[in-house]
This record gives sequence, structure tokens and C-alpha cells, in this order.
Amino acid sequence: MKKYWLSIATIGIATLITACGGADRVVTVLADENRVDAIRSDAPALAALGSYNVGVKTLNFTNPNQLDVVNAKSDGTTPTYNRPLTVEVWYPAKLSVGQAAAGEYQGVITRDGVTKVSLYGKAVRNAAADASGGPYPLIIMSHGYPGNRFLLSHLGENLSSKGYVVVSIDHTDSTYENKVAFGSTLLNRSLDQLFVLNEMAKLNANDPGATLKGLVNSNNTALIGYSMGAYGAVNTIGGGVTAASVAYSWGTPNGALAVRQQGNPTYQASLDSRIKAAVAFAPWGFTYGFWDANGLAGIRTPVFFVAGSNDTTSGYSPGTRSVYQGAVNTTRYLLTYDNANHNAGAPIPAPKETRTLTCGTAPDTFKCSEHYTDPVWDNVRMNNIAQHFATAFLNKYLKADAGMDSYLNLVPNAIDGTGSSYWKGFAADTAVGLHLEKLTPAP
Repeated sequence: MKKYWLSIATIGIATLITACGGADRVVTVLADENRVDAIRSDAPALAALGSYNVGVKTLNFTNPNQLDVVNAKSDGTTPTYNRPLTVEVWYPAKLSVGQAAAGEYQGVITRDGVTKVSLYGKAVRNAAADASGGPYPLIIMSHGYPGNRFLLSHLGENLSSKGYVVVSIDHTDSTYENKVAFGSTLLNRSLDQLFVLNEMAKLNANDPGATLKGLVNSNNTALIGYSMGAYGAVNTIGGGVTAASVAYSWGTPNGALAVRQQGNPTYQASLDSRIKAAVAFAPWGFTYGFWDANGLAGIRTPVFFVAGSNDTTSGYSPGTRSVYQGAVNTTRYLLTYDNANHNAGAPIPAPKETRTLTCGTAPDTFKCSEHYTDPVWDNVRMNNIAQHFATAFLNKYLKADAGMDSYLNLVPNAIDGTGSSYWKGFAADTAVGLHLEKLTPAP
């Protein structure tokens, strides 16, 4: 949403020395380099990159005849328009001899909506596809409000290296440079996700650029959303919004959100069986009355929720924890970062340029770097933990890897684990401050 607080990852420190269990541990932090692929030395096991090289390409889609809620009329009518969507696609790649597994994302807009920066990672622009393990499960990613398609790029690269095609959406009307009426975000998050799912299925059948043809298994899809992106994911998988939220004067005009309301035949018909799982970072909406017991009971897709216990934007309890508890008809997990705020696990480290930029308008100004960071947790550390658990969860539900259960069925409070009961994949003392809970469908 607007801003979050400064963490140690943004201060420009190359290494941190911490005392853990009586032994010094050296932790490498690469945030100064604007990298999206940093893996700390104390990262949990499944955060490591997979065996595939990674390619990346940018695509432009157009969703025709969509409601233009930004230009809704006071007489109760809403015009339509052809809605543009830019996406970034990461995929398993085949590099040529001598080609480095490295790349640059140029001209990435930051939180102030103007400043352009470069990000760096492992993905190679327009690399040839590696079809050896395909078709690969599809992951669709949605950013927060505002945000952009690069905000969760650490997950895009990481998961693609493990045999997934990952597509991240620039949600029109909701990016840093074109943030407008919030009602557009409320309506279009789910609609964008479903549209992109269909477009990726088409590209698998016939990609004019040849890269994605035969590479994408859209019948085996997961959603990853952060904040408003997670709001969209919850709605897409069966969490219909409330009647009260459809009528909010500050929400979507002319009752347009009714097409995403629980019980509406149009909404029920939109639920897509191709979506097998979802990862929801800090889903927004519960504290504003968008979800209730009836709506959340409509979720039947497994969900991995992620939250900070001090989330002042989406809330925790009430908030993300309430959504987790209310999804009574599915298996769901809740990973909690103790004392973290809204940015737990999702955003990339703050680009170094944002440390000297001011965002917002007086008197509500803030350092732009605060939009990406957390006051307690290091970004790279949070990202690595998210990569670990996203890998375990998605491998279980999209790749039917039963071996992932041992990474997911844990002592809920990490500090209660000792010896063989300590969290699998975490070195001694490195899961402190984390909780992982699990609930299964009510009998």
C-alpha cells in the first residue's frame, strides 16, 4: 500500500555478524546491488535455486470490452474499454555455450512513480526455452497497490529455476506510474488473473514467438498474490466478496463489484478448476468488510497464507489470520513472521536509489525505501524464507511431491522444536521468530 519501515537490509551493510547459539554466523547481504536473487548463507534449504537456468521475456496482452470504472458516469453507467496488461514471464531456459546465467531488468519504475532503476538477477532476456521437463506448471503473480510486475521478482526467478513458468502482471490502474481509482483494483485483480491464465493457455498452444509453445501446463496453475494481489487471489479461488462491500461509496462504482460477490451466478461460474493452489501474502480486505464466513467458506483450493504479526495494513488478527481461519473447506497453512509488518516475505529489497527519494504528498511523505522494507526483519532473509516455503507448498500441490510434507508439517512454534523435531531445512536457531500453522477442512 503506501509505505513500510526501514530495515537493516537497506542501510548498505555488506555483511552482518550475529551471535546465534553461541557461535558467530556470517550473513552476506547483497541488497546494495539491486539484486533479486540474493541467497543468504543462513537461508533455509529450499530457498536455493533449482537446476534450471532461467529465461525472461516481456509480453503485452489486451483484455477487450472491460468495464472502465475509472471513467464511470454519475448517471449509473460505466463505459467499456480494451484493458492493456503488461506481464513478465520467467521460464526454464537453455543457454548457449559460454552464455552467463545473469541479466538486468532495465527501466524499472520505483515507488515514486518516476524514477527508473536497474535490477539484477539470474534470468537471461529472451533466452531459448528448455522444454526437457515441460510442460511446466504455471504460476500467476499479482503485486500490491501500488506495485509492479517486478515487486515479487525474487519468486519469479527462484521458482522458474525449479521447473515452473511464472507470469507476473502489471495491473493497469494499480502500478506506481498509473495508480488511479481504487475501485479499478477491487474489480480487476481477479479478472486480470483469470484473463492471464487464459492467455498463457493460448500461448502454450500457439506462441508466435515460439518460446512458450508447449511449455505451459495451464491445467496445473497456482496464484501468488501480495496485499491487493492476495485479495485478488482469495477472490479468484472462491472467496466471494460481501454484499456490503459491493455497495461501498469509496469502492467500485455502479455496483460493478457484484460480479465478484459470493453467490452471484457470474462469480460462481468464473471459479476455475485449473487453479490448484494459492500463496497469499497479507491478503487485504478482512478489516474492511470484504470477507465474511459465508464467502470464505467458498474457498476449496489449498492456500499458503503469509503474514507479519504486526501488519498495520491488512491486519493480522483480525486480518490475515481471520481469512486463514475462515477458509474452513480447504487445507491451509499460515506462516507468521513475528513482529513483522505488511511486507513480510513478499517485496524485493528496496532498490538503493529509493533511499534518497521522497514519496507521498505533504504532510504524508516518507522515504520511498520504506515501501519495500520492514522495521524488524531483513528483506533478503524474509525473501529466502518465503522462497523455501513456496517451493515446498507448490511442489506438493502442483508436482505431487509427497516429500514436501516434512517441510510443511512442523512444530507450530519454531522455538519449541529441538533436535529431530526442529524445522526441516533450517539450521539450528535460524527459525526463531517464525510460526507455521496448519488447518484442514472441517468434518
